[in-house]
Amino acid sequence: MAGLINNLLILLLVFQNTCLGFKNPLSVFKRYKDTTRSLSSECLGNNRPVISLGLTDFALDIRMPGVTPKQSDTYLCMSLRLPVDEEAYVVDFRPQASMDTVHHMLLFGCNVPSSTENYWDCDEGICTDKSNILYAWARNAPPTRLPKGVGFKVGGETGSKYFVLQVHYGDVSAFRDKHKDCSGVTLHLTHQRQPLIAGMYLMMSVNTVIPPGEKVVDADIACHYQKYPMHLFAYRVHTHRLGKVVSGYRVRNGQWTLIGRQSPQLPQAFYPVEHPVDISFGDTLAARCVFTGEGRTTETHIGGTASDEMCNFYIMYYMEAKHAVSYMTCTQNINPDMFRNIPQEANIPIPVKSDMIMMTHGHHHEETKKTDDSSSLKQPKREEEEVLDQDFHIEEAVDWPGVNLKLGQVSGLALDPKNNLVIFHRGDHVWDRNSFDSSFVYQQRGLGPIEQNTILVIDPSNAEVLDSTGKNLFYLPHGLSIDKDGNYWVTDVALHQVFKLGVHDKEPLLILGRSLQPGSDKNHFCQPTDVAVDPVTGNIYVSDGYCNSRIVVFSPNGMFIMQWGEESSVGEAKPGQFRIPHSLTLVPEFGQLCVADRENGRIQCFRSETGEFTREIKHKLFGRELFAVSYIPGGLLFAVNGMPYPGDIEPVQGFMMNFSTGEIMDTFIPVRKNFEMPHDVVVSEDKTVYVGDVHAKTVWKFTSTEKMEHRSVKKAGIEVQEIKAETVIEAKLENKPVSTESPKKWEKHHMVEQASPGISFVLITTLLIIPIVVLLAIAVFIRWRKTRVYGADADHKLESSSGRILGRLQGKGSGGLNLGNFFASHKSYSRKGFDRLSTEGSDQEKDEDDGTDSEEEYSAPPPPPVSSSS
Repeated sequence: MAGLINNLLILLLVFQNTCLGFKNPLSVFKRYKDTTRSLSSECLGNNRPVISLGLTDFALDIRMPGVTPKQSDTYLCMSLRLPVDEEAYVVDFRPQASMDTVHHMLLFGCNVPSSTENYWDCDEGICTDKSNILYAWARNAPPTRLPKGVGFKVGGETGSKYFVLQVHYGDVSAFRDKHKDCSGVTLHLTHQRQPLIAGMYLMMSVNTVIPPGEKVVDADIACHYQKYPMHLFAYRVHTHRLGKVVSGYRVRNGQWTLIGRQSPQLPQAFYPVEHPVDISFGDTLAARCVFTGEGRTTETHIGGTASDEMCNFYIMYYMEAKHAVSYMTCTQNINPDMFRNIPQEANIPIPVKSDMIMMTHGHHHEETKKTDDSSSLKQPKREEEEVLDQDFHIEEAVDWPGVNLKLGQVSGLALDPKNNLVIFHRGDHVWDRNSFDSSFVYQQRGLGPIEQNTILVIDPSNAEVLDSTGKNLFYLPHGLSIDKDGNYWVTDVALHQVFKLGVHDKEPLLILGRSLQPGSDKNHFCQPTDVAVDPVTGNIYVSDGYCNSRIVVFSPNGMFIMQWGEESSVGEAKPGQFRIPHSLTLVPEFGQLCVADRENGRIQCFRSETGEFTREIKHKLFGRELFAVSYIPGGLLFAVNGMPYPGDIEPVQGFMMNFSTGEIMDTFIPVRKNFEMPHDVVVSEDKTVYVGDVHAKTVWKFTSTEKMEHRSVKKAGIEVQEIKAETVIEAKLENKPVSTESPKKWEKHHMVEQASPGISFVLITTLLIIPIVVLLAIAVFIRWRKTRVYGADADHKLESSSGRILGRLQGKGSGGLNLGNFFASHKSYSRKGFDRLSTEGSDQEKDEDDGTDSEEEYSAPPPPPVSSSS
């Protein structure tokens, strides 16, 4: 019997060690789950704050636990512990806030929050140790995203263990319905080491005094930089009421290079550095805040109250991981004389509308006194802008299976009259440097036309292929559009032609251009890129193209009407000049046609009847290339840009813009896979966005998510809630059964984080019992065999062998974001006011090895990289 017991003991020890070596996926977040606080039932997403995004990535949902502020200008804080002990990297931020209720949010990293309560008044402090700002979001402010390969390091031995969220509720009139707010931010974290580490450099004046009535007062800050190189990608300014403009510069060899300049009365978010700036050993960092003392009767000092002032210039940077420093500060002015040479722009205030000031600081009583005729005349425009403002954002529909479709190079997308997605792809053909000769004549005719169906009709909900056509018709598909009657209009850059195809017709209904013959007259095209058909007149607009720089207009039956456009001149491109007119979209409400002027990195719009130039939309975030554009009724314009050139920092991403103002309202990138060369974009009227990528051979679906998910809206007995984890909408009829179809789909995708405690217990218990029973059976069998073989000596032999094994087993072992303090510890500086700020997410870069435009778009070689003094 002793031998049997020893045998069982050995096997159990082996099994125990095996179990210890296996790390249950749920164990990663076990400690977090055990310490989760009970939250309001109205908070959405808080029951699943940790979301698995794969083997190495996860999302962390940081939300207010259902709060109702009682007065305006309330600052509330809450903390959340990092759910893992090992190092992790924050690589993206997604705001979850409504501009109707939240003025701005800040996210800090530290190790000891100021309170252990579910939430607290931020006047009690943020953290008891040194805190570090990581992210800010402000209404009406642009998003900020981290460049590719850049992350904030958290956890581990040196990183912060806690996140602290601060939310500023400006006007509490939005809480008249007594709803509970659950605003916050979702972080994307990864365990994969990032080659570049993000950090924060704070330039701050601590001894400025503003005399009463003084018209202009300068606060200057300057420090020598004496560390490894850092690369700047975002900046943020902060003052109180008296600040007019804040500017930051790098000074090298007497040359002043602008980092950023902004009015502190605008939304105080992180703004992208427009031109890449690097800081090297020996450079000087300089900043100036311009104040006015007009309207004050006493001196104003640096401090944290509303009557005090502040002068802060934040710089977000990245460094190589091996040299990374998480935070740096500058509170001196090492050379006051140098500011005699500061660029004049630093002294010029930036005009700001009074309504923008009100939104920036959340104080209403001063501005609302002014009501005159001019402001009432402007009111309708403000109402329109509020309708188009960013009360929603665009996110990938991560449960949409269409991203896994087996496609060739995806060149065109469109929506048919039934709102089905139609994809135009190249099958097994590829556009590369061997496709054309110097005269743009196609060189691979011997391959024959594409043998696969090149036009696929896709169910937008489940990505099922509903229909397909286009076999043996095309050589190198490019543009696609669909008219009001459902006919397909496509271009082929190899054939140099435009085709009209009926859905069920085997032969084209209309062909424009001469097959395989490039040209530039009324009957020829040269690699035409896209086509659009006016729904009212039926006129056909063709963008032509890679080797022509024009827009050609035809009647519905294919008769030439007119053309406009010319090749871009050297230097800045003028209106009506093109360098690859690549994509078209009609704006029927305004009678305009907009063109993605690809290599000029801009959108040009023209009157569709006359070709008269009306406007240009161009942003630094577009980078050097803009590939596609799409308009939807209601005044929204969508676009996708190209990969940045080496040395550029503008990421490849999608844009949503206000057509009337041209302002960027939101940017978006996929969660699954990455944009490589997004080639076309199409949008439905419900703001569902589809992007096709010619290099990734992928189509993504993005949906618009209203930033009201923290509210529970009850109408006609129906309570609608949004589970933020993956934008899953759950409708609950009071006192009635609820459909579980959508939650089940969500659960299938996120099995780890959604497993219920009961199921997990039963599953784990079963998994433990089965091996034990098997081990017992094996032990009995071994005992029986040993007894037969060794007889009376069996016990002795087992005891000695088990002793050796036990000895070996006993000799073996069983199995935050601290970017530091960038708050200067200065006796005249108060942290209280410093904490009240604002921001949002960041940008990405292309792979370094992608030196050319693409195999697909080889006709326009990239210009040589511009050498930057920065």
